[in-house]
Amino acid sequence: MTQPISGMPVRPPGEGVPATSTPGEQPLSTQQRTVLERLITRLVALTSQQNAEVWAGIKHDLGLKGDAPLLSRHFPAAEQNLNQRLTTAQQNLSTRQTLSQLTELLSQGNNRQAVSDYVRQQFGQTALSQLTPEQLKSVLQLLQNGQLSIPQPQQRPATDRPLAPAEHNTLNQLVTRLAAATGESSKLIWQSMLELSGVKTGELIPAKHFAQLVTWLQARQTLSSQPTPTLHSIQAALKQPLEPREMQSLQDYAQQTWNVTPQSALTIAQVQDLLNQIFLRRVERSQDTLEIRDIQPIYSPFTPFIDAVKTMSARPGLLLVALLVAMALVWIVI
Repeated sequence: MTQPISGMPVRPPGEGVPATSTPGEQPLSTQQRTVLERLITRLVALTSQQNAEVWAGIKHDLGLKGDAPLLSRHFPAAEQNLNQRLTTAQQNLSTRQTLSQLTELLSQGNNRQAVSDYVRQQFGQTALSQLTPEQLKSVLQLLQNGQLSIPQPQQRPATDRPLAPAEHNTLNQLVTRLAAATGESSKLIWQSMLELSGVKTGELIPAKHFAQLVTWLQARQTLSSQPTPTLHSIQAALKQPLEPREMQSLQDYAQQTWNVTPQSALTIAQVQDLLNQIFLRRVERSQDTLEIRDIQPIYSPFTPFIDAVKTMSARPGLLLVALLVAMALVWIVI
């Protein structure tokens, strides 16, 4: 524990002994000055400031002139001011240390690209300096634990390639516009997109979802300016309108879930849920189509027989002989 400063401490610059002895108007007591100087010593150790600068800063924050002395009544506010400055300095030091550790790790392997992709997806940012201290610590922890990595190309099918930089920039611009229109944070919008795409934390959104995500974002922004959106409003807001079958399915879902009709006014939550349903159903339909297209034809054991019939049909004489032989065989069996 720090020992009290012995002797008469140095008074702040410009501070004299007031002549009055009115309660609260007396000079700082030795104990009060010791408390403040201990805090100032800790603050100077964490910053590049000097003692005189800190004293001047306290007086400025308390609204005192440069040559005005700190009095006994100023002690509570001065102590609180120093504690706040000390807390800020400690937080800044912690942030600098975190950034330093991150900088060392970024030069290893593909960490820089992995961190850049993760920060862009999770927080909608492109620079570490724009993150909060808590976000920086979470990135550092993931990196130290080996939970941030770039998937190798051969580990992904061609259809599951991640978003290209241009595609990501397009989505980021749409997210920014939507956030400005609705007041929702960009981070929450990105999180919704990750969940819709079925992507786990730290993974990249597949490029195959790009078109549907663009439609989802644009529709949300369009509908955010409508006071009483309906199912018909959703249809009009979609870049790719609903097909009759899709519209009927959506109407059935809305009727069963909320007992609403195509003309009913929808809440913000209902609109977003319906847009989510459209996204998920279209992605599912697209996947089903892809799987059907990739299925190889099943071998048919009757192919040789069919080919033989086709060959004989091109030669009537041979076909007639074959029919006579077949009839004879049937006659014998009978």
